[in-house]
Amino acid sequence: MHIPDGFLSTRVWGTMDVVAAPAVALLAKRAQREFDHHKVPLMGVMGAFIFAAQMINFPVGNGTSGHLVGAALLAYTLGPAAASIVMTAILATQALIFQDGGLLALGTNIFNMAIAGVWLGYLPFAMLRGGKAGVFLGGMLSLLVSASLALTELLASGVPIPPAILALSGALFVVSAVIEGAITLAVVQALERMQPGVLRQPKGLNSRTGLVLGATSAALAAAGIFVASTRPDGIESLAQRTGIWSRVTTVFRAPMADYQTTLAITPWLGRSLAGLAGLALVYVVCLVISRMLVASRPPLSAAATPREGV
Repeated sequence: MHIPDGFLSTRVWGTMDVVAAPAVALLAKRAQREFDHHKVPLMGVMGAFIFAAQMINFPVGNGTSGHLVGAALLAYTLGPAAASIVMTAILATQALIFQDGGLLALGTNIFNMAIAGVWLGYLPFAMLRGGKAGVFLGGMLSLLVSASLALTELLASGVPIPPAILALSGALFVVSAVIEGAITLAVVQALERMQPGVLRQPKGLNSRTGLVLGATSAALAAAGIFVASTRPDGIESLAQRTGIWSRVTTVFRAPMADYQTTLAITPWLGRSLAGLAGLALVYVVCLVISRMLVASRPPLSAAATPREGV
């Protein structure tokens, strides 16, 4: 789902960068008004969990894999504005530290997943008042929207995608979307069993839920390599089928590119250490952001007025 540098035309990635930057700034302002201090730990733990979950690819058919994006899940647990900020932090960390997604294409990936994916994924959840159908459909829609935007941006950049390959990619993205919806529903139900009402403000995490999420995230980051599919994901598979994979460019060499570190003596250990390092980094970044949102929040009397009618 992460578009690397080299696939998009300058006009497309430049436009998306210009759109994404002020959009994230506006969403940060909204998150600042709405974010509750009880959810400070939840923001860090959920950011780390989504980062770790995105490292686990699963087969979706025809030699292609997918992975959880988690945009809808973040929106359900944090609210859509805060979710957009957390997903932006995850995508920026992946691009800058792990070279997962392009640096020039970062605005595009942020718009696709952290903005459109989050907000449109939240829509069914809000309309259906958080029922199982709303959770599942929101997860599906978040991925379908992000994937459709990615395909549109590739086409707008002049990438030649034959109709048969475009149809195949669309079908594979639908399969990924169904799995996204199912995983999202399963995680939400697990959270509700551990801590009833966790999705409703102003409750945050109790210690048991936080420990379970933290331990699960660490296990996914450290040991996920042993169960993750090695098949290319949807965008990589599309690039290989259309012959544009050779266009990938590297703006700079990230310190742990491809989720590897030179500190390890074996590739699997290198990936595990890199995953754990990324997990810790995302957790700290999201925790710092959440504390900044709370610290800069206007007094309750001043904050109540803007929320009315939003």
